[in-house]
Amino acid sequence: MELEEKNPDPKYGESRKFDPNFKGPIHNRGCTDILCCILFIVALLGYFAVGIIAWSQGDPRKVIYPTDSRGEFCGQVGTPLEKKPLLFYFNILKCASPLVLLEFQCPTTQLCVEKCPDRHLTLVKAKLGSKEDREYYKQFCKDGVDLASAILRDGLCPAMLMPSKAFTRRCLPALGTMKGGVVVVGNETMFDTGEGSNVNATDVLEASKKSNVVVEARQVAMRIFEDYTQSWHWILLGLVIAMVVSLIFIVLLRFLAGIMVWVMIVLVILVIGYGIFHCYMEFASLKGEPGADVTIRDLGLQTDFSVYLQIRQTWLAFMIILAIVEFIIILLLIFLRKRILIAIALIKEASRAVGHVMSSLFYPLLTFALLSVVIAYWAITAVFLSTSNEQVYKVFNTTECQYSRETCDPKTFNTSNASMQCPDAECLFAFYGGETLYHKYLILFQFYNVFLFFWCANFVTALGQVTLSGAFASYYWAFKKPDDIPAYPIFSSLGRALRYHTGSLAFGSLILSVVQVIRVILEYLDHKLKGAQNKCTKFLLSCMKCCFWCLEKCIKFLNRNAYIMIAIYGKSFCTSARDAFFLLMRNIIRVAVLDKVTDFLLFLGKLLIVGIVGIFSFFFFSGRIKAVEDAAPSLNYYWVPILTVVVGSYLIAHGFFSVYAMCVDTLFLCFLEDLERNDGSAERPYFMSQNLLSLLKKSNEEPKSVD
Repeated sequence: MELEEKNPDPKYGESRKFDPNFKGPIHNRGCTDILCCILFIVALLGYFAVGIIAWSQGDPRKVIYPTDSRGEFCGQVGTPLEKKPLLFYFNILKCASPLVLLEFQCPTTQLCVEKCPDRHLTLVKAKLGSKEDREYYKQFCKDGVDLASAILRDGLCPAMLMPSKAFTRRCLPALGTMKGGVVVVGNETMFDTGEGSNVNATDVLEASKKSNVVVEARQVAMRIFEDYTQSWHWILLGLVIAMVVSLIFIVLLRFLAGIMVWVMIVLVILVIGYGIFHCYMEFASLKGEPGADVTIRDLGLQTDFSVYLQIRQTWLAFMIILAIVEFIIILLLIFLRKRILIAIALIKEASRAVGHVMSSLFYPLLTFALLSVVIAYWAITAVFLSTSNEQVYKVFNTTECQYSRETCDPKTFNTSNASMQCPDAECLFAFYGGETLYHKYLILFQFYNVFLFFWCANFVTALGQVTLSGAFASYYWAFKKPDDIPAYPIFSSLGRALRYHTGSLAFGSLILSVVQVIRVILEYLDHKLKGAQNKCTKFLLSCMKCCFWCLEKCIKFLNRNAYIMIAIYGKSFCTSARDAFFLLMRNIIRVAVLDKVTDFLLFLGKLLIVGIVGIFSFFFFSGRIKAVEDAAPSLNYYWVPILTVVVGSYLIAHGFFSVYAMCVDTLFLCFLEDLERNDGSAERPYFMSQNLLSLLKKSNEEPKSVD
């Protein structure tokens, strides 16, 4: 029998000894890892302090509204600029300066306006033109300007206007191309700057690109936020559907475990097969379409991701990826066909355990609520920390000046030496920063925010694992099921975890969080050094990222089994981790045969739910369902709600299936201990169910009757 373990290696400790008093999770236990518990509480208090500081110093308006040269927000409700939501550049050509990338601000006057200019007009022509031209031009000058007496060198008005469009709440030139690749703005290729020279539209293009670099990422985020405001109720409906489908699947799995596993396998193959077919149809339909044969590499990075769906190479890549996934799944099913039967028996046993501890199905809702609080606190704190910088003003000028690019104060600039010695200089808003002690330690606060986020999230996950494993261990070690199962096993297990093992959970979570933060730092370094690193550095960084990824997976596996031991025996984290590791190593063949194959089957279940919900959300948000086409919201990126629903569906399915996965892992460890503790005799009977006894070809002796 392939489940039999032969001659366990003695270096992994001795097998468990029979204990007639052992009847499941130990009730008389003491507090474990107290020092780590104290450290966790102190860290949480520090986290709250960082949040209070961030909320008192931060200003989210800095990422919502564009800022003009005076440091005021364009379009902010309740201010004089409420009806002027757009930012206008006096001289867009200055945005081609390297200072744009260094200081994140164009070295030119910027003004909040109601609408962008729609014609080419110079200051000279406006002064000599009609009253209508003067009134039109005046709205792009500083407040209180008399256009008739305005002088260009005073910097009160722009030298020229050019046709522009609002993009990311900024007025950028309305760029286009004619045949032959000639760049045009409006219908012109050359412009009178109003300063006695002409400028090529291609130069305007370069300046526009430089200006857009500094706001592109933030504005893409704002468009994504707008999409969420338009589609949040549909996203919520999709997540509710995913929850209902997951719940139905779990209930069916409870009563029809064997049938549902095979149905799940077949449906996963069919869903992925349909995905391959759909990608092929899209690939074929784009044949001969203008621009469809452009490669992704030639297209470059586009903020409008729907552009990628209009080229054939994208659908070809999707089709190849899905075909590879389909092939791997079918290949695994062929090679694991015998072991799948064994895993199904373990899933059936887990279904019975879940059936007797039905409250376990609702515990993921508590985990989800706690994780939502942790994520929300982290996100809000991060936003407030990132916007807690002060406004920094710099001296900008057109002629040579010794004070150029120095920090200035707009309130006192007109009476300063810089203003007297450099008459054409201006004190303009440059960027958000600061030189106070708080701003110097701001990066440390952000790091602390990230670290505590990982620690708290891992702690919530660990709490759920210990709670569920304690409840399912109570089921396994009940000799007469369900009569010997204690009342309210979930609440009893949760109470034991919080009362006695908060320190152990914090200890395991801390170890995992340290590795995760190191991975984040490596990703950050890789991003920062991407343009400068040599091949040797790139190779070493890749190796380190790979090693820490593997280390994270190993720690998660060890932590999970350590938490099961903590739930049963109430020992410290290190002792429980060692006992769990040795127990698994003494039964390594069974680990490969039962546990991992079962995890694979449960993963297919999650994949099926995500695939079903994802396909329906794709057809709905892309407007391909004619019956509800009018109900679909108008979005900038329809992939935003689709990805949100897909990721949310996976998390919801993972939450429900995590109950089964935890149940399987707990029953598996209890099963291994049962085999070591007992031998099936009347004095030492097995606690496992009759199905598992039959699977192992073992049995319990009937107690001898007393005459």
